[in-house]
Amino acid sequence: MKTVYWDVDKNVDDDHIYPQVKEAAELLINNEVVAFPTETVYGLGANACSNEATAKIFAAKGRPSDNPLIVHIADQQQLQQLVEQIPSQADKLMTAFWPGPLTLIFKKKQGVLADNVTAGLETVAIRMPDHPLALQLIRASQLPLAAPSANRSGKPSPTSAKHVLDDLDGQVAGILDGGETGVGVESTVVDCTTEIPVILRPGGITKEELEAVVGEVLLDPALKNVNERPKSPGMKYKHYAPNAPMILLDGSREWIQQQINDERAQGKKVGLLTTEEDASFYEADTILPCGSRLDLTTVAHSLYDVLRAFNDMKVEVIFSEVFPYEGVGLAVMNRLEKAASHQWRKQKES
Repeated sequence: MKTVYWDVDKNVDDDHIYPQVKEAAELLINNEVVAFPTETVYGLGANACSNEATAKIFAAKGRPSDNPLIVHIADQQQLQQLVEQIPSQADKLMTAFWPGPLTLIFKKKQGVLADNVTAGLETVAIRMPDHPLALQLIRASQLPLAAPSANRSGKPSPTSAKHVLDDLDGQVAGILDGGETGVGVESTVVDCTTEIPVILRPGGITKEELEAVVGEVLLDPALKNVNERPKSPGMKYKHYAPNAPMILLDGSREWIQQQINDERAQGKKVGLLTTEEDASFYEADTILPCGSRLDLTTVAHSLYDVLRAFNDMKVEVIFSEVFPYEGVGLAVMNRLEKAASHQWRKQKES
């Protein structure tokens, strides 16, 4: 398959539908898959109401069939067509954060969505992206778009069209290049079918921000205990992993440097994910700063780009500093733990 690549003016005019967007919409109407930018990462979109179309998402990504897809919409009318009801907590969250990096779980309306979108569940995950090209594409196609991240399953999510091309060239019908994404990590996923909302995946909207709107919000226990069964099926899979094995290091800078030295003494080429503040302290084969510890949104923004960059450096092991489980740090650590397959080393207390 030849993948069509559209480079679109980054300064999108909401009053003007670009011809490239119209071409991409036609492919979607014809049950093809198209990658497009959102404010979080690039998504791989297809008609959420067509089993034929959504099956192509799973095939292109190599995605397990029990991993549900998030449906992207452009307005409230589309939401009404897809869900049984809108709980009051969900309504408050939509008012506060849509469009934006927040996915909400609803009871699905029967007989509307493709079966594989919800993986046999009675619920559906829906969000309204905060990116003008994404919204234009949804409106131009007049379809709700099922759209997971536009990468091969298990690999770091794409924050640029080049990342998508590297992973999926020849596997998808088209890629709509709208520049680099902003948030850098995926949307927060919140289950609104329970009395108290539950975060199933941390992301661009923090727990603290959610609680400021609706009061108490719970965390799925599986987010902190790897032995717990996650409520969201997709959360049990390995994600975001670079090619080399990754290990999280929790300790002083001096202790981290010793871990690096020990690996290099064994002849291994070592990479280190660190911050702008700490980069000059360390010695390793490849040192990649990933934002500032003083502003973890910068770490989230750079994370996937840095994980992919290690692949080009041909390192044999990657060490990473760790971050507080607060604010967007919760999302950063969730991604790092999955990228490292929960492999940790912790400095012993003296």
